[in-house]
Amino acid sequence: MTEQVHLALALERAGWHPAAWREASARPRDLTSPRYWRDLLRTADDAGLALATIEDALSLTDRFEPVEGLRRDRVRGRLDAVLIASFVAPLTRRIGLVPTVTTTHPEPFHVATGIQTLDYASRGRAGVRLVAGASAAERANFGRRTAGVDALPASGRVEDAPGIVAAFREAGEFADVLSRLWDSWQDDAIIRDAGTGRFLDADRVHDIEFEGEFFSIHGASIVPRSPQGRPLLTVLAHQTVPYRLAAEHADLVFVTPHGEGGRPGFDLAGIRAELDAAADELRTGGERLRVYADLVVLIEDTAAAARSALVRLDDWDGAPLASDARIVVGTPGDVAAAVRELAAAGVDGVRLRPARQPADVVAIAEKVVPLLRSTGTLRQDDGAGTLRTRLDLARPESRYVREKVAL
Repeated sequence: MTEQVHLALALERAGWHPAAWREASARPRDLTSPRYWRDLLRTADDAGLALATIEDALSLTDRFEPVEGLRRDRVRGRLDAVLIASFVAPLTRRIGLVPTVTTTHPEPFHVATGIQTLDYASRGRAGVRLVAGASAAERANFGRRTAGVDALPASGRVEDAPGIVAAFREAGEFADVLSRLWDSWQDDAIIRDAGTGRFLDADRVHDIEFEGEFFSIHGASIVPRSPQGRPLLTVLAHQTVPYRLAAEHADLVFVTPHGEGGRPGFDLAGIRAELDAAADELRTGGERLRVYADLVVLIEDTAAAARSALVRLDDWDGAPLASDARIVVGTPGDVAAAVRELAAAGVDGVRLRPARQPADVVAIAEKVVPLLRSTGTLRQDDGAGTLRTRLDLARPESRYVREKVAL
């Protein structure tokens, strides 16, 4: 029997190749247009993709990119990912909407209420992808912190950089606060009984009373409990410290395995083993952590045309395309084969990062998806209403119901 997976999409301005905006098929004048994002997400929605993440950042530079000598030949500026998702929520039908949020500078209360509102606007299709850390450029935009994460250590290991480790501890608290705020209203807190004049049962709204290393939050969310109870919480992880963050707090983790002969230490079996060990130690509750593998894809009808397109883009950018994720440059069949390989290895889903938008998004929807359907690789769409249900994740009960029962 063919192993089945969900297919996801990762959207990043003009695409994941830095020179993608120069392609004839690109829409650089529309990158700040709502219709650009509507068109991309409707294309993915109509193709039946399970969810789409939307990249975001808090500075003009990319993370760890030098502030001085800012390159002018790359896309700069972006729209807010949460607001993009909120705009397209009523314009899409089925796809999960998962904007990216950096945990260092925003307040978890604001993020919690924004994602809850997105869950209402999308009728239960909201999630969030949490990113830890803050570069010098990001810190300068807020002016509240002098210390932060300016670069990866020479070893490349997160645990060798105390500032990055602290940023992940903060991200863990951030995730914990989000979940508590999402639980702070019980499902039946609102009564709406006009006859008795009772709108709210105040006993079913709970102050979270959180005291941690980074946050001190007393009250409850201002948004009633949303359709999914808790929107989907996701993390991208590459090594031990972020694996542990995902294992303890996330519903779904995006990982970046490479094929045989690829980056050392990035084999899928090793990643899964480390995640499983972290989950055994840290995870509570009965829900298993879902694992999605990332692929950067550039798709043409022939392998030669795909290679030619990549050479053109690399020449424009002045360097070969580099990525934390495996890069697949080829035909729709090549991409489908890579997805089937990952499905056979036991992942729950595959997230495709289109090198060029909209060209590779259209190719995924019109050519890759039909191939995967024809081989039975894609999970069947059973018409589930919420993102959690679609991904076979239970709707969690508020922790405050459990605490009340325990008393």
